[in-house]
Amino acid sequence: MPKENREIQKQDIMPLDVYIKNRKELRKNIVSFKKDRRIALGPYATFYFENYETMLAQVQEMLYIEKGGDEQLKDELEAYNPLIPNGKELTATLMFEIDNPISRSAFLSKVGGIEEKVFIKIGGEIIKAVPEKDVDRTSADGKASSVQFIHFVLTVEQIQKFKSKNIDIELGIDHKDYSHTTKLSLENINSLSADFN
Repeated sequence: MPKENREIQKQDIMPLDVYIKNRKELRKNIVSFKKDRRIALGPYATFYFENYETMLAQVQEMLYIEKGGDEQLKDELEAYNPLIPNGKELTATLMFEIDNPISRSAFLSKVGGIEEKVFIKIGGEIIKAVPEKDVDRTSADGKASSVQFIHFVLTVEQIQKFKSKNIDIELGIDHKDYSHTTKLSLENINSLSADFN
């Protein structure tokens, strides 16, 4: 991705007929690209680290599904452009994936505020996640949303450490009812390093 591609513009969007013709191949490519950007944490949480390519694919697919044209495009760009990292951060969609609706509801009702308990640890240094401020992701009655959008804002020094590839990097959640950490693989680190300037 060219470093200047920090925002999807209207001219980046394929015409619908072109997208439809190439959709199968495009979807196969993006699934392959996302493989090293998907990190499971504990039994229910999965982080999908976003960037220009993943968000462009998402916008194209939403336009394909809903066929809302330019009017829809404006809303999609407003929703997804903030999730493209700005060169000094990592951004992720965090999903709590529980198939059983009763179990899912019970779990989410226990983990309100979980979006405030997410972190990355770079060689022992903790960087707390900053939740996207578009809407409250925990309801007034303390129920967490099953989808959270988060940012990890790093300093220049932290970015250098992250990209050095010779340091342990962990992703974690430290909530009283959901506490897990996992170490990033070299493939994860290589893929995410490209999100920085």
